[in-house]
Amino acid sequence: MFTIMLVCFSCQWQLKPTDADTENHSEGIQRYDRIESLYLTTGDFSALQQMNTAYPMQTRMLIEDVLCLGQVNDADINTKFLYFFQDSTLQHMLSDVQRQYANIDDLDEELAMAFARLHDELPDLELPAVYAQIGSFDQSIIVGTGTLGISLDKYLGEDYPFYQEHYTEEQRRMMVRSMIVPDCLVFYILSQFPLSHEKSSIQQERDQHMGRIQWFVNRLVGRTVFNTSFVNEVDEFLKQNPSTTIQQLLSL
Repeated sequence: MFTIMLVCFSCQWQLKPTDADTENHSEGIQRYDRIESLYLTTGDFSALQQMNTAYPMQTRMLIEDVLCLGQVNDADINTKFLYFFQDSTLQHMLSDVQRQYANIDDLDEELAMAFARLHDELPDLELPAVYAQIGSFDQSIIVGTGTLGISLDKYLGEDYPFYQEHYTEEQRRMMVRSMIVPDCLVFYILSQFPLSHEKSSIQQERDQHMGRIQWFVNRLVGRTVFNTSFVNEVDEFLKQNPSTTIQQLLSL
């Protein structure tokens, strides 16, 4: 069973069951989105076959849990999937995603650097296989056991017309290319260091825990992406507790 665990501004985080290779992964972002876009814009059956054979887990999660169209083995699911994206807004979005993200070398490089630092800090932490996909403006980062999915339709820029009609200014500031790698790290680390059930029911505990993760992500990407009072509290805490390890910090 799939459970939505957290909603945060432009992101919705989902924990998925084991369905992927659990070895450490170091390859770049897999371009599942390109095959998906080809099928959704042309109806190319060979693209659909490739989605189902080369990316069965990604396709199942997309259809069943991101788009909520039904079960992937339903007799009419491919027709539903194709028809869903015939909406003019979504067709335009598909084109915009492929144009804006024709080249993602910068994201591959930043993610590789951040994962290398993450491995240095937490060598026992499994690194996920990362792939790009296209949803319907609902979810940004999909975290699974051994996988990390990026919905590029949630990172088209704060001035993107659809965003201006449906999201607040604060939300739109986070829906930009430069937030992809930080968001990946935040929600993946959160999946590995979740709050206990008791603490998760307390807002301040949730804010402080997210602040510790965001502080760590700032360190991993080498820039100040997150700057909140809860992030700043971590610096003060570490001044008073200099022997605290990252593992201990994230497990508080």
